[in-house]
Amino acid sequence: MAPRRLLLVGEGNFSFAAAVSETLDPSTSLTATCLQFPSEVARDPVAWENLRRLRERGTKIRFGVDCTQLADAFELHDREFDQICFNFPHCGRKAGVARNRELLARFFQSCADVLAEEGEVHVALCRGQGGTPADNPTREWHNSWQVVAMAALGGFILSDVHSFSCEAVPGYKCTGYRGFLEASSRHPIKNINDKLIAELGKAFPLKRLTCSFPLLPEGETRVLTSWNCDILSAAFWINLLEENSSSESLTGGTPQDMEDFLVSLSELSLPRSPGRDGKEEVNEGIYGQAKIWLRPSLLVHVQAVIQAPDFLPGFLHILSGPVFQKCRISPFTMPAFHETLFILGFNHSLKDGCLQSLLDHLKGILDSLLTQSLQEGSKRSNSVEFIFQPNGKDYMIDVKSHNFGLDCAKDLIIGSVTTSVPSIIHEDQCFVFVSINLDLLAMLIWGISDWRMLWTFDKRFLKNFVPGKIEPFKSYSLYPPSYVHDISFWLDEKKGFDELEFHTIARAVSQDTVISIQFLSRFQHPETEQVSLCYRLTYKTCDKALTRQQVASMQSQFRKEIQRQLHVTPR
Repeated sequence: MAPRRLLLVGEGNFSFAAAVSETLDPSTSLTATCLQFPSEVARDPVAWENLRRLRERGTKIRFGVDCTQLADAFELHDREFDQICFNFPHCGRKAGVARNRELLARFFQSCADVLAEEGEVHVALCRGQGGTPADNPTREWHNSWQVVAMAALGGFILSDVHSFSCEAVPGYKCTGYRGFLEASSRHPIKNINDKLIAELGKAFPLKRLTCSFPLLPEGETRVLTSWNCDILSAAFWINLLEENSSSESLTGGTPQDMEDFLVSLSELSLPRSPGRDGKEEVNEGIYGQAKIWLRPSLLVHVQAVIQAPDFLPGFLHILSGPVFQKCRISPFTMPAFHETLFILGFNHSLKDGCLQSLLDHLKGILDSLLTQSLQEGSKRSNSVEFIFQPNGKDYMIDVKSHNFGLDCAKDLIIGSVTTSVPSIIHEDQCFVFVSINLDLLAMLIWGISDWRMLWTFDKRFLKNFVPGKIEPFKSYSLYPPSYVHDISFWLDEKKGFDELEFHTIARAVSQDTVISIQFLSRFQHPETEQVSLCYRLTYKTCDKALTRQQVASMQSQFRKEIQRQLHVTPR
């Protein structure tokens, strides 16, 4: 029997509640709660829209509800819930395994106070967190959240385990990473990755690797060789160790614990990259505490791949997964994207022949993919070129595309080809590493002019893509409004100014609704010699409504954040 009274706790942007409310029987009463207060939720335009939808359906909404103190949130006559749901609980960005176990324990104990006699508690966890035989992968017991033991503290037993299905709640926007490359995915990025791998498999024996490497690598930077250490300049560096933290802090945990930590780029407070602009005072403590970063490329894992006992020379080893890079705001540069990495090892005497064969096949495959979406009779074409780097042995993969307008051709770098010299471990072998930005490649193939569209939760996006067929993408959001705001501020001479950080803060505060940042002017006061900069921000969305009031609120918050983080003084 469907629950008569359903309670949702720990709602973030209320997208789960909004999705569930559309599927419930009219006789079911839904109450959606979150820990935040209205003033905090108001900063998120997605949450505000979901709240509007919920109110239209008569859903009860409660703010400031602590899921570990539910008895305090509901009067005696308003308890007796038939089902309580908590999706992907987490204490926050610096929480370790012990604190999350405590959260579960206190939540279950709290549920006992407001649950009906035959009621149920539903908790959604990430794979491996539960610590039960049903988890895949299964962690060591001491590194899991021990959900059964924590539930027992509230008097509950585990009666069933189900896979969490986003398809069952269409429109649910989880704040964590979604698996575009998973086997069940219908996303165009997976489509292109599969096509690329299948075509290369006709020329080379393949070995497809499971991307079990952590999103948050931890350890010494010496594991990076001289040819790939530069990619760390674009990394999001994270300081996980807080003062007086226990030994079970996240820095002392497993790679899986670090992946649990990754909730959303927009929610992270990330320090600058070590060594950036010579600002030693900003980075002091990062090296002394924990060297952890969101991987900016799968290239950081090549040492582990080629040193593995089962590495096979002559085979094309394939690794695919999400990566994260700091970048300026642009329609064709993205802070999170999917990369596929091809690793080929061969005898040094065969270097020239193997490398040229790989480049020829790769160019042919990319050329074929990039011409499939051109209109019949079109004389224009997308061309792929391998551009030599100054070192004379590596390449950038450049595409001149006509898919974004009749009067212009954009030059976009979609990847790189890197070769390595023989090492002490592999004295007789050379390696070539081909990195492809799958998101940018998909944009070029389908003519998707805004990278944000690839990450949309709107179901209409996937309806554009028919299996086995490539047609030009047609946006379903016509003439979205754009809003322009200028901002000027005085610089602090001692602190300096990092424009990349300026873009990063704008991206986080606006939740990727800023599509352009244009430098307007620089002014130096004739008497004080203090310097002021002026920028123009353009706000625009590609898949949802954006109001003038929402933009004004985000612009106000942006002014506060640059003052706090960049030590500038808004004018």
